Amino acid sequence: MSETADPLVLDFVEWVAREPRAYAEVIASWKTSCPRLTIWEDAADRGYVARETRPGLGLIITVTEDGERFLRAHGR
Repeated sequence: MSETADPLVLDFVEWVAREPRAYAEVIASWKTSCPRLTIWEDAADRGYVARETRPGLGLIITVTEDGERFLRAHGR
């Protein structure tokens, strides 16, 4: 991942950390047609967020322990 995308990955992980997000909300909010800006995919590949199925909620995106460490390391 490029260093230019790092601040966006940090913003994304912080956004998800506020509350688990529905998969559909993540796609609607963070989808991009630019192949160089795959923010939420980069966060998932780095282990900062994970997909999880919860009864009554369906597929959601949550922050992992690595994601929490990433946020703390950047003062968030």
